[in-house]
Amino acid sequence: MKTRKPTTSAARGSSSSSPPSQTLPLFSNMPRKSSLFKHTLIATVFFLLAIYAFFSTFFHSPLPPSDSNSDSSSFLLDLGGVSSQENPIPFPERVKVFMYDLPHKFTYGIIQQHSLARGGSPVPEITTLNYPGHQHMHEWFLFSDLARPQSDRLGSPVVKVTDPEEADLFYVPAFSSLSLIVNAGRPPGSASGYSDEEMQEQLAEWLTGQEYWKRNNGWDHVIIAGDPNALYRVVDRVKSAVLLVSDFGRLRPDQGSLVKDVVIPYSHRISTYSGDFGVKDRTTLLFFMGNRYRKEGGKIRDLLFQILENEEDVVIKHGTQSRENRRAASRGMHTSKFCLNPAGDTPSACRLFDSIVSLCVPVIVSDSIELPFEDIIDYKKFSVFVETTTALKPGYLVSLLRKVPEQKIIEYQKAMKEVKRYYDYTHPNGTVNEIWRQVSQKLPLIKLMINRDKRLVKRELSEPNCSCLCSNQTGIIDSLG
Repeated sequence: MKTRKPTTSAARGSSSSSPPSQTLPLFSNMPRKSSLFKHTLIATVFFLLAIYAFFSTFFHSPLPPSDSNSDSSSFLLDLGGVSSQENPIPFPERVKVFMYDLPHKFTYGIIQQHSLARGGSPVPEITTLNYPGHQHMHEWFLFSDLARPQSDRLGSPVVKVTDPEEADLFYVPAFSSLSLIVNAGRPPGSASGYSDEEMQEQLAEWLTGQEYWKRNNGWDHVIIAGDPNALYRVVDRVKSAVLLVSDFGRLRPDQGSLVKDVVIPYSHRISTYSGDFGVKDRTTLLFFMGNRYRKEGGKIRDLLFQILENEEDVVIKHGTQSRENRRAASRGMHTSKFCLNPAGDTPSACRLFDSIVSLCVPVIVSDSIELPFEDIIDYKKFSVFVETTTALKPGYLVSLLRKVPEQKIIEYQKAMKEVKRYYDYTHPNGTVNEIWRQVSQKLPLIKLMINRDKRLVKRELSEPNCSCLCSNQTGIIDSLG
């Protein structure tokens, strides 16, 4: 301050004729204004950075975390989702299924014909008839499920729609398996005059004439043919549909495959075992009760009978389907450690699913078998697979099974109990829901085939065209799992 006063006085005391300088006051305030400018600039930069951070946080997806879940998080972000509990990724809409209201001659009419062929009387309203119990009741359970109000089907993997224009898939509920046995076992002259072959032809003619079948060549249709012989006369006319089958034993590679179709379980006829795990009450080593004489691949049954019928701790009996035989089979399976499951006329048989609900470890001797729901069920965890030629070696099978420790059998039983609901058509989250889940997974392939059909030139082929994965033709691996 002492140095500034003389300077100021000198400035004021200079020539009185000169006007006072205006430059000095301007330069004397420069440091203060420059500092204010710097502060304003810094504040502006911070403000802009804050705005950028705000928009980056709330309007851009975060980078995937660097932990072990980074791959899945990145995948979810690529799909446009947000991997956080606050913003869960929406599940895709359930597949919409429309069930055809078929003429009664393909549904309840077949039930009536079955009854008439067995001495029953006509009824005034055939929709009151009950479906007869047998191993192919799957067609009844699926029909009944879609016949219920949608409000009763809230846990189903698919949604039933009443407007075909809304549908992704169309279900054809013909009772083709029951039709096969309407006249089975009836002596000449006692049958109703019903013809399964005529039913098949009429169904194919009716179906292929429908607007929604013709629209996409049937690719988006679902048809159940649980018995290996069901629809055998017309399968070439409906093979573009998703077929629900027990196996591919009677289908050519261009008619059915694991990619296009769904393998479904037989409806088990044996009562479910409700006891504890263990082998204390299972005094029989190996049990089998069924038809000894079968055709084609089922010829192995007679050979196994010859090898096993005199073995100690083995019960192997010839028996056909009857109420008494089912009771005997239930007792046998519930008191046995292992249950033999050889091929029948085709690779699969209902006995496998009877074994599972009985907690009787299946011993599968069927090289070309296909099994239901293998995308979620590992059969090696509760089944013993033995290759056919190996099983026919005298003494091999029983020697193999006697070496299995008790604890291993209990592990098999626990694994069966975990999955047995998948083979129960009456379970609220059992077989029916699992079949619909499997069917819904076919939709992307169905759409592919529909679009592909629009551009392909149709031509006659000199040999079957199998453009997808075919059924099991490779045999099996021997193992105790």
